[in-house]
Amino acid sequence: MAYTAIDDPEKFFQAFAYTGGSGNTEFDFDGTSDMAPGLVWIKNRGQTDNHAWIDSVRGNRFWVGSNVDDQQDYNNAAYLFNFRSDGFTTSNTDVVGKNTETYVSWNWKAGTSIGSTSTSGSGTAKTYTGSVNTTSGFSIIRYVGNGTAGHTIPHHLAQKPDMILVKHLGDGQQWASQWSPLGATKVMRFGTTNTVSDSNTRWNDTEPTSSVFTLGNEAEGNTNDGNHIAYCFANKQGYLKVGSYTGNGSANGAFVYTGFRPAFLMYKNTTTADSYFLHDNKRQGYNDQNELLFADLTQAESTVDRIRFTANGFKTLDSDKGVNKSGDNYIYIAIAEAPLVNSEGVPTTAR
Repeated sequence: MAYTAIDDPEKFFQAFAYTGGSGNTEFDFDGTSDMAPGLVWIKNRGQTDNHAWIDSVRGNRFWVGSNVDDQQDYNNAAYLFNFRSDGFTTSNTDVVGKNTETYVSWNWKAGTSIGSTSTSGSGTAKTYTGSVNTTSGFSIIRYVGNGTAGHTIPHHLAQKPDMILVKHLGDGQQWASQWSPLGATKVMRFGTTNTVSDSNTRWNDTEPTSSVFTLGNEAEGNTNDGNHIAYCFANKQGYLKVGSYTGNGSANGAFVYTGFRPAFLMYKNTTTADSYFLHDNKRQGYNDQNELLFADLTQAESTVDRIRFTANGFKTLDSDKGVNKSGDNYIYIAIAEAPLVNSEGVPTTAR
């Protein structure tokens, strides 16, 4: 069996650190492969600005923020002007490109357009559209809710998704999320410090299939006639891993095997209230200085050393409840910089 189907992860995901320019500035990604992004997630590293999520399905002037619940589908022409074949263009504005200020973006390729078609399941069928990349296990689905439990949304991944992030685009609803390590009976809001809880109103207590995910009647994900956006991720050997681990409360912390050297890592304590934490391979680029950002906060970058990337996963370096409290459960998503072993059997190394 092949070690991975993706020898070059930079064709599908790249982290990118940059400094804002004096006007509208074109940025090319610095990876070895060109990549046309379908989703761009931007955070100002040094300032308390909102996160900006911009995707090709909603359009390049519409954004949502993982740290807010009241700015959906906001048509702000001053933010991201253009997706490019290997990067993007920003304007000289605080959230995405203020002159001399430093930023990081996390960028995913989707690519195959999904034309307008109909949802299924319980209640009235509604329309949806999107973009998908089955090779990397990522899709962007914009759909209309029907307010009825059992409403099913096609995700087009051709396998069961392991993480789904959903945002209502029309009002002040919070983000909903589903993680395969927790199961469809559990609720973890994205962009908050909430711990895991039981509910059938988000996902109808129904596991996703290889073709659809199922909604309850909660307004966050299924407002009748409301527009929603879903970002769906599926595990891919050697490239993407959604999983969980248990903290040991030691500075010599838990090691988590992913099967690759990470380029991106987000994790969250599900037992004790705390933030979603973010690391990548570009904001320092060497161990153990893996700078820390917060998906649910405007807070600027922190230099606390909590994570070490290895050739086959990551290791926690702190007993703090955010990353490694003894006995607490954590969920994470990691995306590869390089597989542990490529399809030709050649191993990678740690940073």
